[in-house]
Formats: sequence, structure tokens, C-alpha cells
Amino acid sequence: MTELATTSRIPARTIAAAIDGDAAAFTRIVRAHHDDMVRICQVITGDPDAAQDATQAAWPIAWKKLRSLRDPDHLRQWLMAIAVNEARQAIRRRRQIRVVTLEVADLEWGDTDPAARTADADLLAAVRTLTADERSILALRYVAGFDAVEIGRALGLSASGVRSRLSRIVARLREELQDD
Repeated sequence: MTELATTSRIPARTIAAAIDGDAAAFTRIVRAHHDDMVRICQVITGDPDAAQDATQAAWPIAWKKLRSLRDPDHLRQWLMAIAVNEARQAIRRRRQIRVVTLEVADLEWGDTDPAARTADADLLAAVRTLTADERSILALRYVAGFDAVEIGRALGLSASGVRSRLSRIVARLREELQDD
């Protein structure tokens, strides 16, 4: 019987093997979660290269600290929290480097309707005005699909605090988009 790793569930024996130092088992975990972590980091950093760098920086941390994972059922949340922290670090490092960059919207234009492209660009611009912490909450909710309890666990917030912050963030984005 072959073992299939998915982005939502890794078999407990694979996690246990990785905790015991099995590099092949850890590779299965990486394969299952890497793309989700990159997407989370992309939302937070707003930069595909920084997102890749943050994700790459997260994996050695995860490997080194895997033994500290208290509940294997929370592996995904634990990994996403590491990725969020690395993305925030990438933003801090970028602020320290005083280089002016011109950002080009990194949107996939599947729709040929110019109005749809404008709406996507407006949303991207509005999200970029948010703080890294706010983008972290949005990314964990809408990219990773975490609920308020999981986001709270990942970011050290209460579930009600997450819900209220998320509500304010979404309201601010809606207001920003309606102004345009």
C-alpha cells in the first residue's frame, strides 16, 4: 500500500518518522505543504521572490524544531505559523535595506475582461497597504483556510481577537475598493 501525502493530512506514521529524523518522511511533509506556505508568504510579503525565500528559510527551522511539535494533528498550522514568521522577518529585513523598487502587479490574467483585471489590481493594491500582521491574518484565513481558532493559535491571539481584527481588515478593504 502506498502512502499518499496531501496538503490537508499527512499520515501520523510519516510525521512520527520525520520527528525521529527520517529525511524521506520530512521530504513528504515538504512536498505536501510547500506550495501552501509559499502562497501564504506571497500574500504577506507581496513579492514572489521574498515569498520563496521566506518559505525556504522556514523549512530548516521546521526540521530543527520538529521534535517540539506537541500535536501532530496540528502540523499544518504549525508549519504555516513558521512560514508567517519568516515572511514577517523578510519584510523587516527588506525595510532595513533602503532600496526603492518598482512593483509590478503579479496577477495571472485568466480573464480577458479589462474590468476584471482592474478589480484584481485594485484589490492587490489595497492588500499591499495593510501591515504584515494584517496580511498574515488574511493569508491564514483566505489562502490557508484556517478558522479563527487556528489563526489565533498560529499568531498567539484569541479567536475573538482574530475575528474582530479580520472584520476590521475586511471592512477597510471594502471601503478602500468602494472609494475607487
